[in-house]
Amino acid sequence: MPLTHTRELFSKALKGKYALGAFNVNNMELLQAIIEACEEEKAPVMLQISKGARQYANPVYLKKLIEAAVSLSTIPIAVHLDHGDSFELCKECIDEGFTSVMIDASHEPFEKNVEITKKVVEYAHKYNCVVESELGHLVGAQFDEGEEGGAHSVSGHYTNPEEAVKFVQESGCDSLAVAIGNSHGAYKFKGEQHLDLERLKLIKKALMDAGMGDYPLVLHGASSVPKELAEEINKYGGKLGLDTAGVPEADIEVARRTGCTKVNIDTDLRLAMTAAIRKVLWENPKEFDPRKFLGPARNKVKDLVRHKIKDVLCCAGHAFD
Repeated sequence: MPLTHTRELFSKALKGKYALGAFNVNNMELLQAIIEACEEEKAPVMLQISKGARQYANPVYLKKLIEAAVSLSTIPIAVHLDHGDSFELCKECIDEGFTSVMIDASHEPFEKNVEITKKVVEYAHKYNCVVESELGHLVGAQFDEGEEGGAHSVSGHYTNPEEAVKFVQESGCDSLAVAIGNSHGAYKFKGEQHLDLERLKLIKKALMDAGMGDYPLVLHGASSVPKELAEEINKYGGKLGLDTAGVPEADIEVARRTGCTKVNIDTDLRLAMTAAIRKVLWENPKEFDPRKFLGPARNKVKDLVRHKIKDVLCCAGHAFD
């Protein structure tokens, strides 16, 4: 089936109280794992491409890989630019046929963020493309670790409910990524910290009270960083610190029921892939056939995606709502 636009997917997800899994794609094995899991579980899916992924894999290769996935699948698939950092990059992706783009000008002052987002919205809507924006700063790695320098925000601030209303009204964005204690990377928290779910409820209520209906919110940095994956990586020669920590899946479930319609997952995919590769090479040090370690890595990512869509996001079985 052709690529899907997210307006209808968001509407169905809000009604059904489930969330769309937005999984980042960098190579063929990740894409296969994500699509196969979602196809088998009959779940709609959003494939996310970051600026770093485009630089790594080449946009043409990624486009052809996604075309292959779409041709082999029956489930709704949307393609989304993750953390577009300029109007020019967003325009490029819209022109390439992306069904959704994110413009992230959250590091700019409020009015500048509105101005940049509005410009992207005006262009995107001409081509039936939807726009996600971000308000507030995520604490921790603000961009993909290892890409864009892994810049860190040490003074991140949470999304203000009243500002969220003003931002959506003035920018016209179709969904909003909020900062409620979530962050990128594998070292999200110190100690037993959680998402500010009460703030999320206030943001949702403020948008509802302003006449915007059941407005779709987005949760970035939502990997749970499973301890067993970190331990497996370390067992087979890795050097991850003992302070790896992610967003508790119980918090994500509450966020989903509260109205986070799209949940981004990237770090957990990387951890699963790395754990499987390390295990094979540790146990078989003479192995040099990439298929022998990328195959198990693909399977491990597939199992992780299946868990997320069934047990956390609860979007399994909703592909044909």
